[in-house]
This record gives sequence, structure tokens and C-alpha cells, in this order.
Amino acid sequence: MDVTSLILLAMAGLGIISSNSAVTIAMLTLLMLRVTGFQQAFPWLEKYGLTLGIIILTIGVMSPLASGKMSLQTIGESFLHWKSLLAIAVGMLVAYLGGRGATLMGSNPTVVAGLLVGTVLGVALFRGVPVGPLIAAGLLSLLIGKS
Repeated sequence: MDVTSLILLAMAGLGIISSNSAVTIAMLTLLMLRVTGFQQAFPWLEKYGLTLGIIILTIGVMSPLASGKMSLQTIGESFLHWKSLLAIAVGMLVAYLGGRGATLMGSNPTVVAGLLVGTVLGVALFRGVPVGPLIAAGLLSLLIGKS
């Protein structure tokens, strides 16, 4: 077994230890692609994987609106309460940070492993939720001065 496969296996192990099924499934999927010789998928995944993931995430977030569970009235009322206005501002900040993070991860792939390990450790040690690599990369871009 080569070093890259061992790293993927170790990351899958961290996913299992931290009860992070998304990381576990992702690492095992990548490992299976390597083992089965379907490595021609990697350039496509590198180019479009993040975009595809963001599309799926956006579909999940917008599903309550599409299903009718969230009405236009509910959305309108969100502009009337200070907590909702703060939520809108935080949402805008997070979207901005995610954009910076995506740019940083694309231009500096060496940080991706550190962000992933940090996210998995945050889940394992602090009972966090594994939604932060793009936001973490955005914060990192602010700290290191990359845009």
C-alpha cells in the first residue's frame, strides 16, 4: 500500500473516531477510486468537486423554502427582528469567508490537509460539527493575508 492510500486510510480512521461520517465516506470513496484504478476521476473531482458539493449543500439549505415549510412571510419577518438581522449579517460574513476559503484552497492546496485534520480534531475533541473547512480556510486567508 502506498503512502497516499495510508494517509487516506488514516483520515478515514479519524473520521470514524470523531463520528464524522462525511469525512469517513469521502476518504473511503477516494481510497476505493485509487484501489480500483479509477484515478482518471481525480482531475474531474479536483476541478468540479467543490462546486458540486456547494450545489448539493445549497439544495439542502434551500429545501425548506422549496417544500413550502418556509413561507415568504417567514422570510419577510426575518427583516423585522434584531436576531434575524444579526443572522443575515452573520450569514453574509460566512458566505464571504467561504468564498475566500474556496479561493485559498484552490490556490494553496497544501492547507487543505491541515484544515481537514483540524476540522476532524475539532469534531473529535470539542464535539463540533464538521461544516467548517471552507470557513476555516476563509479565516486562515484573513490571518495569512491571502485572498
